[in-house]
Amino acid sequence: MSSKNVLITGTSSGIGLATAVAAARSGWHVVATMRDTAKAGALLAAAEEVGVTVDVRALDVTDPASVEACLAGLDRLDAVVNNAGAGHVGTLEQESVDDVRAVMEVNFFGVLHVTKAVLPLLRASAGRVVTVTSVGGVIGQPFNEAYCAAKFAVEGFMESLAPVAATAGVSVSVVEPGAVASEFVSNVGLADNVLEQAGPYAPALSAYLDRTRGAFADAQTPQDVAAQVVELLAAERPAFRVLTSDAARAFVGPKLKDLDGSAVQDATSAWLA
Repeated sequence: MSSKNVLITGTSSGIGLATAVAAARSGWHVVATMRDTAKAGALLAAAEEVGVTVDVRALDVTDPASVEACLAGLDRLDAVVNNAGAGHVGTLEQESVDDVRAVMEVNFFGVLHVTKAVLPLLRASAGRVVTVTSVGGVIGQPFNEAYCAAKFAVEGFMESLAPVAATAGVSVSVVEPGAVASEFVSNVGLADNVLEQAGPYAPALSAYLDRTRGAFADAQTPQDVAAQVVELLAAERPAFRVLTSDAARAFVGPKLKDLDGSAVQDATSAWLA
């Protein structure tokens, strides 16, 4: 395993940080990326605490030139974990189309930029693409219109890419957490006076925020999600879809009966045989 390289995006905190440390502990050489390497302190401290090292590199997933610069000099890559993303709370009437487009740039096109750039390396190593999405990529959620649209797009793209990539020896998987106790929620960017600005949507938004606080009171840890990502990286036959908790499975169950993605993958792979 020591010769295997994995590139992980969005490693300054949360799931990305925990995955970088867990992968390094499992013997992977970890290229840990983040937009601002000045924020690498928490990652480096966590790695040092358990006696591992990670290769920290700057990477803005929304900038193809930044992606190419990050990959420069990397001759072998066995896996990529697309984890970088940003939450967003809002509703269409009260935000601009440019606001929605910005959410898509980070959460959808950022995944595409990275995946497109690494596919030649992954074909050479018969590697794998693992993308952290969300239960919000299966169930559309109130006041998460733009975020869920981006995650739905990622899910559809990866589900479509998976059988094509498999013909070239590359496996594709998505990881769908529910509520995770990380800085993700605090980074959503809700203003202190968000309810005052919500106008006719204020009662609904207040109820939504109350429900969300309750969901995150019993959230899964980033380390638990990371352990499942690392297990997926090492799996002989990785599943297409991994739901990371009982809560996530219960949440999407009424809509998504094919919980591990095997039925869809078996059907669409047969189209290419």
